[in-house]
Amino acid sequence: MDFGVVLQTDPPAWRVVELAREAELRGFTNAWTFDSHILWEEPFVIYSQILSATRRMVVGPMVTNPATRDWTVTASLFATLNEMFGNRTVCGIGRGDSAVRVSAGRPTTLATLRESIGVIRGLANGEVVTVNGAALRFPWNPSSRLDVYVAAYGPKALALAGEVGDGFILQLADLDIAAWSIAAVRDAAERAGRDPASVKVCVAAPAYVGDDLPHQYDQCRWFGGMVGNHVADIVSRYGGAGSSVPRALTDYIEGRTGYDYNEHGRAGNTHTDFVPDEIVDRFCVLGPVERHVERLEALRELGVDQFALYLQHDAKDETLSAYGERVIPLFGRHERVVS
Repeated sequence: MDFGVVLQTDPPAWRVVELAREAELRGFTNAWTFDSHILWEEPFVIYSQILSATRRMVVGPMVTNPATRDWTVTASLFATLNEMFGNRTVCGIGRGDSAVRVSAGRPTTLATLRESIGVIRGLANGEVVTVNGAALRFPWNPSSRLDVYVAAYGPKALALAGEVGDGFILQLADLDIAAWSIAAVRDAAERAGRDPASVKVCVAAPAYVGDDLPHQYDQCRWFGGMVGNHVADIVSRYGGAGSSVPRALTDYIEGRTGYDYNEHGRAGNTHTDFVPDEIVDRFCVLGPVERHVERLEALRELGVDQFALYLQHDAKDETLSAYGERVIPLFGRHERVVS
């Protein structure tokens, strides 16, 4: 199992670069960031500095979307970084959440998401793609290579991930939901004539190492609110009772009354009181190191290829250190980088 870290691009941007460099020294292979240009700083500018400051770290958004950037521009950003630093980028993509909702927009359709993946991945892999009737190709980096990971929760999005994704991103670490989601992606891949094992699985969730669980619940409750935004869409589309979506994913949002995107992804978010401690504990990986190892071993047994931990809490350095010294050595295949 590989390990990634998910960072917010809050100023100062150099702190984000520093955390990514520290993560690589601790044995992490991926540095992901939010991509929400109004709430945080522009990630692709920061990716360039992370790649310059590290040796092997792979960078990318968790997640970008088809609505806020021209697809050819997105592809060009990845291909340019690949030309400068070698093929060390990955594209996490979904229908859109905070990046579009903060300005009263709406997530795109799955059909639009599917089309955008074809354009972005094709161009960033040196291929010819058709956009608005024009055949396009980047002549300046035919050697660029980019994998696209699809973020999904609902049945149709999971099917899309299995049909076209190089990887699948599940943004929570609940074992029952992970088992259901991974099975749905693999089934869709098989129906599409693909090798199900070829679709890599990345589970992303807050991880906080320590003994004070009540404090950790408060620090990570924001995550249940973030997941709840997507779940609310799923419930409105598929309904509650009788839906194939696990009740563990849907029941807790019954108390959801609103959400302020200006507090999105932040510890202490005042619009996440509806999220109970049980959900925080199930969706996140909390507690002493032994609890982390137990959950991660179970996720690995389900077929998870990478665990990417969100560091949106008040113990960033301590958690990175604990993972580097006591967790990753039990799972990682990669040597730690010596500064």
